[in-house]
Amino acid sequence: MSPTSSGRGPNVVALGGGHGLAASLSALRHLTDRLTAVVTVADDGGSSGRLRREFGVLPPGDLRMALSALCDDSEWGLLWRDVLQHRFASAGAMNDHALGNLLIVTLWELLDDPVSGLDWVARLLGARGRVLPMAAVPLDIEGTVLGIDPDDPAGLTTVRGQVAVATTPGRVIGVQLSPNDPPARPEVLEAVRDADWAVLGPGSWYTSVLPHLLVPELARALARTEARICLTLNLGQQPGETDGFSPENHLEVLAAHAPDLRIDAVLVDPSQIEDAASLERVARAMGAVVVSRDVAIGDGTPRHDPLRLAAAYRDLFSGAIVPNR
Repeated sequence: MSPTSSGRGPNVVALGGGHGLAASLSALRHLTDRLTAVVTVADDGGSSGRLRREFGVLPPGDLRMALSALCDDSEWGLLWRDVLQHRFASAGAMNDHALGNLLIVTLWELLDDPVSGLDWVARLLGARGRVLPMAAVPLDIEGTVLGIDPDDPAGLTTVRGQVAVATTPGRVIGVQLSPNDPPARPEVLEAVRDADWAVLGPGSWYTSVLPHLLVPELARALARTEARICLTLNLGQQPGETDGFSPENHLEVLAAHAPDLRIDAVLVDPSQIEDAASLERVARAMGAVVVSRDVAIGDGTPRHDPLRLAAAYRDLFSGAIVPNR
């Protein structure tokens, strides 16, 4: 059962995690039914972390968010989206568990197949696309952090875990995965191979975006695919992860972690551009053109507007901006 096997629009793979991936999916679902979300599996906090530690499963939270972003707009789909996203509040062990996380883990236990379980949840939601984990096993992120000790501002420290990396008081200068050569899901490799476009980002740079490029099989698939690749930049800096980063800094970090990756387009909101010539130079070195579009929601918060983002993706996919390879 593959919800993306047929439908309208280009064949698109979106890679990321958390709220960033949900933002891109909320836009892409307006343009195509042939949509595959590839989700990071390194979360070790909250409900996901508790279920991961107790049952030894992939962390379900980011997978649940991606499924919810793809739900059908009918009364049925929206109600089941709300059911998936519901969190319990209590003084006991169920506190802060998301019901969708429990449902996903239940299906995994019944079916003994993570992808089949996610496909059944997608079917329940009438999802406009498919959701896949980027790797077949749970992963840990290890970050190299500068200046975490105020008495040694030039010292480097290794921190382990997605939550620890995302909330570190120091500055992250690099990440790696543990295990460092995890198996990729074959369905993910097939989706990347068959895609017309791959969309990477927005999202937490070191903990949601870069991890995809650290899975060797997935990184090779992205480097070899005939799909065009769009990198969607964030609308703000993240404490610890990207303090003080310009758009070109984001590109430089990505290039350092994935030197073989070729990007076709860098989508950025004009409010984030500090030095247009510098950004264009760094993007050009990666093979990309800079596409500046108003994609923010417009209320002063660093959130993407689904319809504005969809319009930007529509222009890209039409070929009006980026020529075919």
